[in-house]
Amino acid sequence: MNYRHNHINNATIRGVLVSDFNIEPLNGYLNNNEQPPSVMSVVAPFGQVIQTLVDTNNEIWSEFNDFALVWTRPEGVLDSFARALDFRCVPIENMLAEVEDFVSAIEQIRLKVKTILVPTWVIPSFWHGYGMINMRKDLGLMNVLMQMNLHLAEKLESVQNAFLLNSERWVMAAGREAFNPKLWYLGKIAFGNKVFKEAVNDIKSALQGIRGNSRKIIIVDLDETLWGGIVGDAGWENLCLGGHDPIGEAYVDFQKALKSFTNRGVLLGIVSKNEEWIAFEAMEKNPEMVLKLDDFSGWKINWDDKVHNIIELMEELNLGLQSAVFIDDNPMERARVSEALPEVLVPEWPNDKMLYRKVLLSLKCFDTPMMSDEDGARIKMYKTERKRERLKTSVSSPEEWLKTLKMKVLVETLNDRNIKRIVQLMNKTNQMNLSTRRMTETELLNWTEIENRHFLAFRVSDRFGDYGLTGIASMEHDGQAGRMMDFILSCRVMGRKIEEVMLSVMTIHANSLGLIRMEAKYLETPKNQPCHDFWKRSGFSTDKANEIFTWELDVEYPKPNFVEIED
Repeated sequence: MNYRHNHINNATIRGVLVSDFNIEPLNGYLNNNEQPPSVMSVVAPFGQVIQTLVDTNNEIWSEFNDFALVWTRPEGVLDSFARALDFRCVPIENMLAEVEDFVSAIEQIRLKVKTILVPTWVIPSFWHGYGMINMRKDLGLMNVLMQMNLHLAEKLESVQNAFLLNSERWVMAAGREAFNPKLWYLGKIAFGNKVFKEAVNDIKSALQGIRGNSRKIIIVDLDETLWGGIVGDAGWENLCLGGHDPIGEAYVDFQKALKSFTNRGVLLGIVSKNEEWIAFEAMEKNPEMVLKLDDFSGWKINWDDKVHNIIELMEELNLGLQSAVFIDDNPMERARVSEALPEVLVPEWPNDKMLYRKVLLSLKCFDTPMMSDEDGARIKMYKTERKRERLKTSVSSPEEWLKTLKMKVLVETLNDRNIKRIVQLMNKTNQMNLSTRRMTETELLNWTEIENRHFLAFRVSDRFGDYGLTGIASMEHDGQAGRMMDFILSCRVMGRKIEEVMLSVMTIHANSLGLIRMEAKYLETPKNQPCHDFWKRSGFSTDKANEIFTWELDVEYPKPNFVEIED
C-alpha cells in the first residue's frame, strides 16, 4: 500500500535564494553555519527576480523546496521608488500599486515551496535624502519606505505561507559596516558581511520555528539569577531586588521580561538548590517580586542535582527536553546541564546583572509562525493541571482519577476558526505524532479538497477547565482500506485515554464509509517514540517489519466509557 507523508526529521533543509543583488555571500554563510537546522540553498539567476517568481516552470522550481528567500532592494523591484530616490515627485499610490504587483509575483511560488521568507526593504544609511523632511508624508523617502513596508506586510497576509523578516534589525546590528559602496561596484553585493551573518541567524530561527522546534519553557535558577543574594542566608527582606539600586532595578526588569514571555505562551519553571519553603516565602512576601508562584508552571526546589531535577520537571509537564531553555548564573551548573542534557538550550549568561534582560530578549529560540488562542491560555491551563495532579494523589488508582475528571471530547471538522491552531499543532507537536508531516494552511486546505480525504480535530475539557484543541486525526482511503495520515495529540492530554477516543471516532467514521479496515503507518523520528509506544498497546494488529498497525472494522474499537464525546 502506498503511503504519502511529508516526513520531516533532522534532514537538511532545501532552499532557493531569489534576489536582485549578488546574494552569494549569504548563500555561503547559510550553508556553512553550524546553527541548526542544516541548510542547503541554491541561488536563482542574478537580478531576475520577477522573471524567476512568475515563471513557475523555471528549472529552479523543478523540485519542491522547504523555503524560498526573496530579498530585494526597493529600487531594484519598484521602478517608481527608484525614480523617487532621484528626488522625482512620484505619487505614493503608484509605489503602493507596484508593491501589490510584487506580492502578486511572490504569490506565484506559494505552491512550489513550503515557506516563503521576505526581508523588509531598507535603503543605505549613508543616504541623507531630504534630511529634515525625510519623514514628511508622501514626500520624505523614509516615510514612503515605511508605508511601502507596511503595505508589503498587509498584502503578504494573504499568502499564508509567507513571512516578513525585519532586515532593518540586521542593518542596525552591523552599524557602519552594513553598507559598502565598493562591494556594490566590485561585485554587486548590496550589504556588508555582518548584515548577512545577522540575516542567517534570523532565517535559521524562523526555519526552526516553522519546523515546530521552537522552545516552550524557560527554566530559571533563583539566587543571583531571579534576584540578587542568597535567600537562605540573607532572608527575603534583604534580597537585592528593586528599590533605588541599579542592580535591583535590573533584576526587576529581568523578571518583567520573563513574565512577558508567558503572554506569548512560553512557560516558566524553576530549578534551584534551595529550601522550598524559603523560596516560596520570598516570592510571597517580598514586595518587589514581579513573578509569583502562580506564574510558574512547575518547579523543583531542593538540593538534588539540577540535571535530575530538569528531567523530572519536564516529565511532569509532559514536555521533551528539546523544549527547554535553562538560565543559571553559575557557569559550573550551566556546564553540567549542557554536557548532560545536550537537548536543553543553555545560553551563555553574563556576569553583569544589568545585561540579564538584554540577553533574554535577544534569544532567537522562541520563533513560531503563528499565535493561537491556546498559546495565550497556556499558563492558565498548566495552573489547572496542578489542581488535577493534586486530585490524583487523593484517589485510589489512575483509572479512578481519570473517571473523576469527567472529560469531554468535542469532535470538529476543519474550518476557518480552528485552522490556525490545527496547523500549529501539526508543526509543533513531536511526541504523539504518527507521521510528523508539517503543512502550511494552504497545503492543508489543498490536501483536504480531495474527496477521499477526511480530517477531524478534537477539543478536550474536564471539570477543571478547557484544554483547548489538542488532537488531530486524518485519513485517506481508496478501495476498502482507510489509511491514517495524521494522528497528533498535544502532550497536555497524553495518557488520558484521549488517544483511544480518537481511534474510536476514526474507526466509526471509516466504518460509515463502507471501509473494512483501518491502517496506520508509523514513521520514526528522534522524538516520537511515545507515539510508537501507544500504537503498540492500542490493540491494533502489528506488522513489525513495516511498522503498519491494522484494525478490522467489523469489530468496534473500544472507547473509554468515562469520556463523553460530542460532535
